[in-house]
Amino acid sequence: MVSKELLEILCCPETKADLVLDGNTLVSVDKNTRRRYRIEDDIPIMLIDESEQLSLEEWTAIMKKYGKGA
Repeated sequence: MVSKELLEILCCPETKADLVLDGNTLVSVDKNTRRRYRIEDDIPIMLIDESEQLSLEEWTAIMKKYGKGA
């Protein structure tokens, strides 16, 4: 599990946007890029090339789930 302290200092490497913890992934709050970064063995994989770009619908659902402006 990613600690709250680590989550507070991590940001999207592409846009520097905040991230939300969604299960075993971190999702950027940036609507234009909609990046999702996986977490392996409690280590966030923050490489843009290894990230996934979410569909607008999936990203919006995640943002609503965590009370982030979508």
